Amino acid sequence: MNNDTRAGPIRHHEGFMLQYSDGLDVVTLDRPGRLNAIDPPMADELTRYFRLKRKDNECRVIVLRGAGRAFCAGVDLKSTHEAPPDLQFGNAGVRAELAIQRVNREFILEMRRCPQPIVALLHGAVCGAGFALALAADIRIAARDARMNCAFVNVGLGGCDIGVSYLLPRLAGASIASELILTGDFIGAERAHALGLVSRLVDDASELEEAGRAMADRLLKVAPTALRLSKEALHHAIDAPSIESAIAMEDRNQVLCARTEDFHEAMAAFFERRPAEWRDA
Repeated sequence: MNNDTRAGPIRHHEGFMLQYSDGLDVVTLDRPGRLNAIDPPMADELTRYFRLKRKDNECRVIVLRGAGRAFCAGVDLKSTHEAPPDLQFGNAGVRAELAIQRVNREFILEMRRCPQPIVALLHGAVCGAGFALALAADIRIAARDARMNCAFVNVGLGGCDIGVSYLLPRLAGASIASELILTGDFIGAERAHALGLVSRLVDDASELEEAGRAMADRLLKVAPTALRLSKEALHHAIDAPSIESAIAMEDRNQVLCARTEDFHEAMAAFFERRPAEWRDA
C-alpha cells in the first residue's frame, strides 16, 4: 500500500508506522527485527492510536499489518526479561504486575471500541498478543504461511489473556477455543480459514497488500455513518441477551441512517447506476 499513488506521507510512531489516504489508515507494525513483538512503549502507543480513532471522522477504515517476516510474535519477552528485577513480571508485586498486565491489554479494548472496521493482514507468526490483535480485528485475511497460537500457556501463564477467552469462542466455538487455549498449539492458515477465523486466504504474503486494498476499497464504498453503525450493531448483537435486543439496535440504526444525506444519495446512486458521493462524515 505504500506504493499506492493515493497514499499520504508515512508517520512513525513507537513500534509502528501510519499512512493515511482517502479515508484509510494503514497501520504497519514495525519492529521486524523482533518479529513485531510488542514492548510496553509500543503497547502504549497502540492504545493511544486506537483511542483517538473514536473522534476521527476522516478515517473510515483501518488496515493492520506487520513488516518483515511476521504479523506479530506477541509480547516482547526479551524486553520484559531485560527490565529491572523489581519491574519484571513475577517479581514486581501484585499491584505493579496488574498495572503491567493492563498496559498489555488496553490496546485490545480500544480496538474493539473504535468505530472504524479493522482489516488484519496476517502472515508468518501470529502468536500470543499478536493472535489477540488479529482476533480483535473485524476482518482477517491470511497468507498460507500464517501460523497462529495462544502462546501464553507455553510460558507458564494462563492460556486466557488480553481478550482471547472472549473473542476466540465467539469466532471459532467453545471446543476449538478450548483446544487452542489449553494446549498453546499452532493453527495454520488453511484450518483457520475452514473454521471461519479468517475470511480469506491468499497464497503468499506478497499478495496480502492487494487483498487488503481491495477489501478496504469495498468498505470505503459504504456510506460512512452506515459503516460505523453497522460495526456497532454487530458487536452489540454478538453479546445481545435476546433477538429482541438485537433488533431494537437494528431499528435504531436504520432510523438514524435514514436521516442522513448519504441515505438519499445512496438511493439516487442505486437507481441512476452510478457511484455514490458521500457527504456525511
